[in-house]
Amino acid sequence: MTRWAAVLAGGSGTRFWPLSTPQEPKQMLPLAGAEPLLRQAVQRLDGLVPADRVLLITGPSLAARTAQLVPEVPAQNVLVEPHARSTGPALTWATAAAAQPDPAASVLSLHADWYVGEDAAFRASAGAALDVAERHDSLVTVGIVPSRPDVGYGYILPGEALAAPARRVARFVEKPDAARAADLIAQGALWNSGMFAWTAARFFAETAAVARESAPHVARLRAGDVAGFFGAVQPIAVDVSHFERSARVAVIPGAFPWDDVGTWAALARV
Repeated sequence: MTRWAAVLAGGSGTRFWPLSTPQEPKQMLPLAGAEPLLRQAVQRLDGLVPADRVLLITGPSLAARTAQLVPEVPAQNVLVEPHARSTGPALTWATAAAAQPDPAASVLSLHADWYVGEDAAFRASAGAALDVAERHDSLVTVGIVPSRPDVGYGYILPGEALAAPARRVARFVEKPDAARAADLIAQGALWNSGMFAWTAARFFAETAAVARESAPHVARLRAGDVAGFFGAVQPIAVDVSHFERSARVAVIPGAFPWDDVGTWAALARV
């Protein structure tokens, strides 16, 4: 079994305007360190997933700059979406690309524009997520241990124990108000970071079972018709298409400094 990483790198450049632009969005800026966030994201995987098994998912206008920033990633691993269809279809394509040479592949999904304060702790959590996905045949999400009742994040409430450190997901709660967020944290809830892991086999089994937006069009991907897939599929986030619907979802805690750097105010935290 080989391990792959799918890095979502198609940001639109609106969050940090005028510093960020559609041609130079957030992930291409050095907002939290000397290197652009995208480059940090790929470097952070070193020792967990080699560069030749990193897939970068981006749009046509960003493809050349994306490849330029991370030349260690092979050019054929830059997956250029013909149409933006949110993370569900994007990660379906990436998982198909990983499974094409190795049907037993497992995939770690992450975003290119995060701040992560401790790379070693990140790799430990990411590796643990892949372990759980492989050993327990589950979709796995990494929930960040909250440092405050932030209303800008979704929350994950862990349920029954699976195998330490993993638990089943009891439910997802999308961006509660401050009081509800504080109550969820008191119950042990975690922030929904958007970092996920799965085996290709389980991902496509769950696609067929619950992801009705993508399932009818997967055959196009497997036949190499990427444009046809993206032309036909409905936009939907993988959180909704797979994680909120599947009965095979686990969560592990990620105890490392993390921020999605979603606003100018967030820069003060990182």
